[in-house]
Amino acid sequence: MITYDHPIKVYYRDIDRMGVAYYTRYLEYFEEARTELLLSIGIVVTDIEKEGFFLPVITAHCEYKEGARFENELVIRTSINDQPKARLRIDYKVLKDGALLTTGYTVHGFTDHDGKAKRPPKMFQSIMKKYF
Repeated sequence: MITYDHPIKVYYRDIDRMGVAYYTRYLEYFEEARTELLLSIGIVVTDIEKEGFFLPVITAHCEYKEGARFENELVIRTSINDQPKARLRIDYKVLKDGALLTTGYTVHGFTDHDGKAKRPPKMFQSIMKKYF
C-alpha cells in the first residue's frame, strides 16, 4: 500500500454561489494529489510520457459527504491499495481537521500515444514491486 497526504487550500475561485467548493474542483484536487503521490515514490509523469506511455483516466468517481468552504485547509489522502497490473486505481479521501468530507477514486489505463492499451512501463513496475 502506498499513501500520500497532500494539502490543499480552498480559494474563492473554487467555490460556487452557495459558498461551497464546486463539485468538479474535487477531481482537480485528485489530479494534483495523484501527481504528488507518484512523485513521492519516484515516478515523474512526464518521464512516463517520454517513454511513450500515457495514463488516461478511464473511470472517475466522487462521493460528497460534506462540502468544503472558502479558506478551508484540506488534506487529500491519496492511496494505491493494490498492486497495479494493466490498470492503476488510486483512492482519495478529502479531510478537514481529520473529518471526512469526500471520497473517490480514479482508474487509469496505460496507453501509447495513439491510445492503444499497453502494459505498464518496466520502470513503473519495478517501483511498484518495492511496495507490494
